[in-house]
Amino acid sequence: MDYEIMMNNNLKIGMEAPDFDGISTAGEISLSNYKGKWVVFFSHPGDFTPVCTTEIIGFAKADTYFKKINTELIGISVDGINSHLAWLYDIYIKTGIIVNFPIIADQNGIISRKYGMISNEVSSTETVRNVFIIDTKGIIRSIFIYPMNIGRYIPEILRTVTALQYADKNNCMTPANWVPGNPMILPPPKNFKDLCERNNSIAKNRNGMSWYLSFKNVDDTPKLDKG
Repeated sequence: MDYEIMMNNNLKIGMEAPDFDGISTAGEISLSNYKGKWVVFFSHPGDFTPVCTTEIIGFAKADTYFKKINTELIGISVDGINSHLAWLYDIYIKTGIIVNFPIIADQNGIISRKYGMISNEVSSTETVRNVFIIDTKGIIRSIFIYPMNIGRYIPEILRTVTALQYADKNNCMTPANWVPGNPMILPPPKNFKDLCERNNSIAKNRNGMSWYLSFKNVDDTPKLDKG
């Protein structure tokens, strides 16, 4: 399976995230060590580049918010560990920001190719801007892909992790533009009896448009899955 994934770059939502071992700015790490945590695993094209620098600073500023929802950040590129360390030190000297999450040095590209982070049509030596949201059981729950010249909108990544956690714990779905505190969508009824009961509930509570689109309020703080 790993060979097939590496050759075809066919990772999909719902699949188990391939494990890896890597050397990072925080020492040796493995994805399997993060079981019980949500993980945002993201790639960047290169150290000491303008867009990537703004992203690393943005992720560093948001790291506390990710940790509050039981989520860890892991970065990766094909640059070497000395380059990573020098870049993070330069960011610290220039801005005072310390990047606490690990950035993997994937110089041979094995991890990056396994995750489809290298698009040969764009570059055979640099990663594009992939984001994999991986849940506490190691399952890929969401995938974002950005081109090299467009920086990621980090609040949307944070919102997506939060939405997935709320949806899991409340057995609901999120509507367009959902943010924490807003109502969530109830799953549609599965039989005619429940359909009629749902429409009666909507008529009484005015909490939806029809049996297939109704809402409920949920607790503002989801009970996080610890694995």
